[in-house]
Amino acid sequence: MKRAPLSRLTALAGVAAVALTALPATAAVAAPTAVPAALSAPEPPCTAPTGPYQKELERKLRLKVDGKQSAADCVAIRKLQQQLNIDPADGRATAQTHGLLLVREARKNPNAAGKCPVRSYSVTCVDLRRQLLWVQVGKKVTFAPVPIRSGIRGLETRVGWHRVYWRHKDHFSTIYDGAPMPYSQFFSGGQALHGTYGDLFEAGSGGCVNLYVEDAERLWKKLGVGSRLYVWGAKPGTNVRYRDAHRLTDEELIAKYSGSEEIPVTWTLNTPLSPTEG
Repeated sequence: MKRAPLSRLTALAGVAAVALTALPATAAVAAPTAVPAALSAPEPPCTAPTGPYQKELERKLRLKVDGKQSAADCVAIRKLQQQLNIDPADGRATAQTHGLLLVREARKNPNAAGKCPVRSYSVTCVDLRRQLLWVQVGKKVTFAPVPIRSGIRGLETRVGWHRVYWRHKDHFSTIYDGAPMPYSQFFSGGQALHGTYGDLFEAGSGGCVNLYVEDAERLWKKLGVGSRLYVWGAKPGTNVRYRDAHRLTDEELIAKYSGSEEIPVTWTLNTPLSPTEG
């Protein structure tokens, strides 16, 4: 008789335990309150001054073309720079901003104007006016447009048909204080396609076609001795030829400024190709 209350208590305890066990986990532990996502910080004021490519970018972005920076210009240019992954994206109309915009515009059809000859074989197209390089076979682009830096006034990159005749992967300049010229592919005297660690959008080269090192490496894998290039146009600001002012022939110009003791100063499409390839 004394055990009955204990049994009833035990039974009640068991029922309570089952009831607690049956409770959903969410009832036992309250879910944490969600924290609202932090709002993105507002853009800082755009205060960059007028840049050297102000009018060009105003035209491209369909802004008022007056060559003077405005608040609207600055914001639009900064947005473009952010899209192009330019750092700093400060809204100034720089050569880099203009150059990378030209690359982006050319991606779909770099040879829309038909300036680079269409051939059944591979042609490396070098557009000096737009400072672009790409490779095509027929009308098919096999190496997408990339930015370049060609020769400054007086040391212009030579236009016309060329062929790669000598390559040196780890070349160093023999005339410019041993400057590194990675992935050099020579096509006209001392002029070569090669990588640079400098700013592609600053001034110009000594006649070579400079590329970002990673682009030069990819192009190295694409081309070889005998590969054909076609160079045309003129880099902005290089229309007055230095050789005319100083009465130098092309050969003298190359020998004086763009030569290398390992490279001939004269070469034509009929010159036998060197069997040596770096």
